[in-house]
Amino acid sequence: MGGILSSLLGDAASAAEGESESGRVSKFSSSTRWQLHFNEIKESSKLLVIDFTASWCGPCKMMSPVFSGLAEKFTDVEFAKVDVDEVPDVAREFGVQAMPTFVLVKRGKEVDRIIGAKKDELERKIVRHMSS
Repeated sequence: MGGILSSLLGDAASAAEGESESGRVSKFSSSTRWQLHFNEIKESSKLLVIDFTASWCGPCKMMSPVFSGLAEKFTDVEFAKVDVDEVPDVAREFGVQAMPTFVLVKRGKEVDRIIGAKKDELERKIVRHMSS
């Protein structure tokens, strides 16, 4: 699959496949760690953007560098990445049925959701909700 993506998208796909997470994106592979983090942040008025992803998902790989870039751009927003195969109970809790799904949360409540690799829509919704 990576070869196909690379041939279609050039170097961007290769970079996305081998990319390490941005220092501003918290990656969760355990339900316990996620719950501790979520309980801590839901007391805050800070916007949380969760990227529900999967290692086998092509559009997720294409959005990974975009998500990291948004995390670098919007330093007043919390960014988290949850692999649906590593922590399926968290994906179920948020009703995730397709990848990528981006869930925007404020004070522990979902305020918006984007399903699919929609970079511009994701950025617009982050801007809208971070100031509300």
